[in-house]
Amino acid sequence: MTYTAHSDHVGNDSGAWSKMEPVPQPDPDLLIDFNQVTVRRSGHTLVGPLTWQVELDERWVVLGPNGAGKTSLLRMAAADLHPTSGTAHLLGEVLGRTDINELRPRIGMSSAAVAARVPLDEKVSDLVVSAGYAVMGRWREDYDDIDTDRAIDMLESLGAEHLSDRAYGTLSEGERKRVLIARALMTDPELLLLDEPAAGLDLGGREELVEKLGDLASDPDAPATVLVTHHVEEIPPGFSHGLLLNEGTVIAQGLLEDVLTSENLSKAFRQSITLSRIDGRYFARRSRRLGRHRSK
Repeated sequence: MTYTAHSDHVGNDSGAWSKMEPVPQPDPDLLIDFNQVTVRRSGHTLVGPLTWQVELDERWVVLGPNGAGKTSLLRMAAADLHPTSGTAHLLGEVLGRTDINELRPRIGMSSAAVAARVPLDEKVSDLVVSAGYAVMGRWREDYDDIDTDRAIDMLESLGAEHLSDRAYGTLSEGERKRVLIARALMTDPELLLLDEPAAGLDLGGREELVEKLGDLASDPDAPATVLVTHHVEEIPPGFSHGLLLNEGTVIAQGLLEDVLTSENLSKAFRQSITLSRIDGRYFARRSRRLGRHRSK
């Protein structure tokens, strides 16, 4: 039997659980099943109350301005942050009632926080293959040929196989992003989380990464994916769903074409936004005439 979380402490491994009304057992087709979750710190609500579900094979974009709660939500999906209240099922387990050390290897994560932990002298192939041991920096681990072959395959899928013998510190920002995504895919995760993967890239680097992520989104064998971004221009083709946030609350969620409208973006970013769609890609700009929104 599962019970609903109720705690004012955030980020612990177990939370405080009180016997309340039992909630339904997790749906095996739902990788993320958050029901009225809230995250609070120092009396301030960062997220919620929010209900959100991610099914197998879906590709989600979480979009919103700075301070919208995107990263906090993604940290909860990565089992790095527990809800203050509400019920959070993740990969069929309940946050606060399961061993997160067993849960986290089933989730691939690429973020600035992960990047900051990478030794600059680490060889790219070692950085990717060591994900199998959940370590950062290869030491004395022994890897089978199947592991090293998979590491090269993951690099190849991101157009980065030619970087395998390079030191991480010698890579461009765009190359580093692709290598970290390859590492996130190394363990064949059930869920892939990408926190602002195009942040800091120039136009060429962004477009190259968006193309590779579009290829990944179209691969039926790829894991369900959640991508966090501030910019609609960074949304790859093939992403199916969207969650639009502002100050921790949901502006809209559902099919991407229904969520991404000029009206919804204007509400989220609190200014008049005009949205365009060209060849499956989205582009946004501030409207020249306030109050006149249209979506294509």
